[in-house]
Amino acid sequence: MTILDGNIVTVAMPAIQSDLGFSAPGLAWVVNAYLIPFGGLLLLVGRLGDLVGRKRMFVAGLVVFTVASVLCGVATSQGMLIAARAVQGVGGAMTAAVVLGMLVALFPEPREQAKAIAVFSAVGAAGGALGTFLGGALTQALNWHWIFLINLPIGIVAWIAALRVLAPDRGAGLGRGADYPGAALVTGALMLTVYAIVGAGERGLGATLVLGAVSVALFVAFTLRQARAARPLLRLRLFRSRLLTGANGVQILMVAAMFGFQYIGALYLQRVLGFSELMTGTAFLPAPVLIGVLMLGLSARTIGRFGPYRVLLAGLVLITAGMALLARVPADGSYVVDVLPALLLLSTGFAAAMPAVTGLAMSGALEEDAGLASGLFSTTQVVGGSLGLATLTTLAASRTDGLVDDGTALATATADGYRLAFTVGTGIALAGLVLAAGVLRPGRESASEPVKAEADSGADSEAGERVEMSG
Repeated sequence: MTILDGNIVTVAMPAIQSDLGFSAPGLAWVVNAYLIPFGGLLLLVGRLGDLVGRKRMFVAGLVVFTVASVLCGVATSQGMLIAARAVQGVGGAMTAAVVLGMLVALFPEPREQAKAIAVFSAVGAAGGALGTFLGGALTQALNWHWIFLINLPIGIVAWIAALRVLAPDRGAGLGRGADYPGAALVTGALMLTVYAIVGAGERGLGATLVLGAVSVALFVAFTLRQARAARPLLRLRLFRSRLLTGANGVQILMVAAMFGFQYIGALYLQRVLGFSELMTGTAFLPAPVLIGVLMLGLSARTIGRFGPYRVLLAGLVLITAGMALLARVPADGSYVVDVLPALLLLSTGFAAAMPAVTGLAMSGALEEDAGLASGLFSTTQVVGGSLGLATLTTLAASRTDGLVDDGTALATATADGYRLAFTVGTGIALAGLVLAAGVLRPGRESASEPVKAEADSGADSEAGERVEMSG
């Protein structure tokens, strides 16, 4: 539900703009208002989840998110919708920041944990892919308000299930402190980073660089604070884990490519091929089906057999190949020939790569840091998605505008802009593949990496180690 809401508005944006009278720059804030608090608060609420109990944080987040969804659904003005989307982002952060830590605690046995992570990844990936379909279907069949109101029954069921099924956990206690000055620094830095990324196309390069410099300064101040604080919000030892740091870096690049594909792919179908909202959503429907089948049926078994490292590399190869196919989409293309093969490659690759990179990231954290590691992993997802969306859409728009100014037909110029974006997306995916191959290779231990983090990587990771060593 929370991931779905990150992109369910994509297809409904023209209807929202027409109904509420948004300007083109103002319309972007329907997405930005959700992403900025979502990405900015993940580390803080992840740590608070460790202190007050992850179940409490999760249940409270469900309530906040569901209530905010209803407010979005009944919004009658620009300000009300944007404010409600911001509250949605807060609730989304509260749930997303602790869910992986809860999974690790619920399923400590490595093989069962791999299955649980596969299910979690399948649900999240399906939510992201279904967002495009549901956004188109609900907008065309009813109206855009229902893309938010549909969260009410889902949220109520999830809230009841969480209260009944999840075991209570006490947490370490707020008495241990959450380093609130450090929390203010990192939350400000993350929010400013996401704000700088998602609004880069509107402000121009100079203003974006200034905002980036300020966010870097806040991150430096936060790091210095964590090195000296008695009870730091973020234990810097966390980054000594090659698995956790490397997997988060790979995820940023992988999600940047995939999120860019989802957004620009939908625009290509609508603006170049002339698809309606419902047709666009239906065109993306094979993705969640394929991802769900592969993640639930094969992912854990494949990782157990070959190890997460090999599965991750195979997935990244397929993602890179899918993006490369999209880099040749023509102005007179067709869905079956030019889009569907790439969609199938990308879905298969993501189904393989996402559970593998998730398992590697969480295996690099100690149990008491599970909530924080979960928040960090979710943060890199948001940053990667925002970075990919801002970079690729800005490149596509700039190329299209330049060609139109030179007299090129709009359809041809638009397709050329999207080809440039997909070409850059291919390079981003390839960079993720190179990083994974170089950093996450089994057996590449550094002297500074915690032994416990390596030991906690579980039987699945150890299987990959044994295969590599025997080779």
